[in-house]
Amino acid sequence: MAIDVLIAEDEPSILEALDFVLKRAGWSISAVMDGEAVMDAVRREKPRVLVLDIMLPKRSGFEVLKQIRADKATSALPVLVLTAKGQQQDRRIAEELGADKFVTKPYSNADVVDAVRVLMGETGAVAAPPK
Repeated sequence: MAIDVLIAEDEPSILEALDFVLKRAGWSISAVMDGEAVMDAVRREKPRVLVLDIMLPKRSGFEVLKQIRADKATSALPVLVLTAKGQQQDRRIAEELGADKFVTKPYSNADVVDAVRVLMGETGAVAAPPK
């Protein structure tokens, strides 16, 4: 069963907030709460975008991202890295591992929705007026 967004986040309040805002934007959502569950969920649910926290139990988001990019079946999956670890080094590592976008917590809901829209190819969060 394909879904729009898979969220990998271990903090229940953040997961609930992301689930709410992304559903309100019109997408179907699924979630996992640890790094080991991400690959199974990606293969089973075939999301259009993965929202990936870096600090996950069992397996870090960096490890998960590396595995996603190394697997032919998942290597093209757009990944939004969402983390409280906002240091430049973490952003650099995420980019080197193939993250498509990077949003730091605390984040605005609009930033997350806009990033997911871009990754899904839904051009522009704000539609251009017709000519």
